[in-house]
Amino acid sequence: MKKRRDIIQLFLSIAIILLVNFIASFFFSRFDLTSEKRYTLSPATKEMLGKLDDIVYFKVYLDSDLPTGFDRLKNSTKEILDEFRIYSHGNIEYQFINPLESGDKKKQEEVIRQLMEKGLIPTDIQVNNKAGMSQQTLFPAALATYRTREFPAQLFKEQFGIASDMQLNNSIQSLEYELSTTIRKLTTIIKSKVAFTTGHGELDSASVADIANSLRDYYVVGRMKLDGKVKTIEKINQLKAIIIAKPDSTFSEQNKFIIDQFIMQGGKVLWLVDGVFASMDSLQRSSQTFAVAMPLNLENMLFKYGVRINPNLVMDMRCGVVPIPVNKKYKLMPWFYFPLLSQSNNHPIVNNINVVKSEFCSTIDTVNNLGIKKTPLLSTSKYSTALNTPARIDLRTVFQEPDVKIFNRAYLPAAYLLEGEFESVYKNHLLRGLDSLPQIKYKDRSVPTKMIVVADGDIIKNVVQHSTNRAYPLGYDIYSKQTYGNKNFILNAMNYLCDDSGLLEVRSRELKLRMMDRKKVTEEKFKWQAINTVLPLLLIIIFGIVQAIIRKRKFTT
Repeated sequence: MKKRRDIIQLFLSIAIILLVNFIASFFFSRFDLTSEKRYTLSPATKEMLGKLDDIVYFKVYLDSDLPTGFDRLKNSTKEILDEFRIYSHGNIEYQFINPLESGDKKKQEEVIRQLMEKGLIPTDIQVNNKAGMSQQTLFPAALATYRTREFPAQLFKEQFGIASDMQLNNSIQSLEYELSTTIRKLTTIIKSKVAFTTGHGELDSASVADIANSLRDYYVVGRMKLDGKVKTIEKINQLKAIIIAKPDSTFSEQNKFIIDQFIMQGGKVLWLVDGVFASMDSLQRSSQTFAVAMPLNLENMLFKYGVRINPNLVMDMRCGVVPIPVNKKYKLMPWFYFPLLSQSNNHPIVNNINVVKSEFCSTIDTVNNLGIKKTPLLSTSKYSTALNTPARIDLRTVFQEPDVKIFNRAYLPAAYLLEGEFESVYKNHLLRGLDSLPQIKYKDRSVPTKMIVVADGDIIKNVVQHSTNRAYPLGYDIYSKQTYGNKNFILNAMNYLCDDSGLLEVRSRELKLRMMDRKKVTEEKFKWQAINTVLPLLLIIIFGIVQAIIRKRKFTT
């Protein structure tokens, strides 16, 4: 009877386990026990993945003898893609590839060239081997394919002045955003419309060619002349956002009114406006020039919305470089008037981006404006100052030892995000006749909307090689060969202004880098080795002795 009962219990247990597993197969749930929820995808990502109707295929170029940090990046990428596969119901597939597995140098160079043409950026690192230090080229990037479309995803983000461990950690933090944004670019069919404004000396199409091409991955990008006409009003009403990039002439009241009412209807604006006029072209003809205030007739408008661009000139000890002739050769010298701006907080627009290069930048102050949320995005370093205009700029100062006492102002803001319901500049001050046009639909208070104000127009300007009319990547410095974070900043800014999916919020996630204390490891190395080797043996010996004593007493009794 007992044997029969045991057999029945065994079969019942097996049946219950199989039944529970069968029921559980209809439900999906995961438990993320990490404090920062690093293995939990955002609702926006889950929603986007759930809507996929075809395979998105990733070729990840991280599959070779990788250094420890990049091996961690590879594993994290695999984990994220596995998560993506589950929530996309199998519509995510991937393959890890070593692009430089061929030992033939010519083949390797050809592969590198082909991958760079597809938009993948290589990273050169120093590695230790038996022969000493050597340089290794990696492609910490992926190429995603959806039907007939293809887009690159850069997995490793280089950041100026940041330790390599932190760069890798920040890159791992951004994996969900980078990969989900790539999928979004691949699968978006209907795109919102954005436009660069013209008519006030704004940057020409060649000077914004690189960022315009990048924005086309997300939006339909055009150019629109502000001329105060009815057709302009009809066109601007079809746009999601406008970009006002480095104007140099005054705005008429008609055009200001059109922009104002575009904002009142919920339109977004990226303002990239200089507070002063100063140019390196002037310094090529003479060693001195003057920075003067640049009145654009936008001052009252921006003031009403909540900020003021000051007519001053920032100097910063953390800065870009310019070539200076020395003994018939050019030498790169730090130029304090080209501040390298860093993130002011962990807002998704600026979180983990590289420093942003500016040229002849001004500062921004906020004004008391109830109902408007003002978030600083970019600021100078700890060692900076601002000169009131008119200010003399002398190229010969690069040869002088800087007076640190002058750089006594820290973290001067140069870019702000404004969010809320804005009051019209023309409330109780209507423009004669224009407000009566049916295309205007005049409002004196906006619906909830956003705008970003940057006190330097050069942030969006790419270098142009005029002999070939070739546009260099935005943020690339042809002198230092550094690539700054200008493009990422502009793309993030536009995505935040226009994006209703919430994907950009993923960038605000922070993963803690739990690194071992190297000093403590060195000092306490023997102690922990002893604990990990001797202590388990002692515990086993003690357990054996106790067991022997118990058995002896039991059987003696």
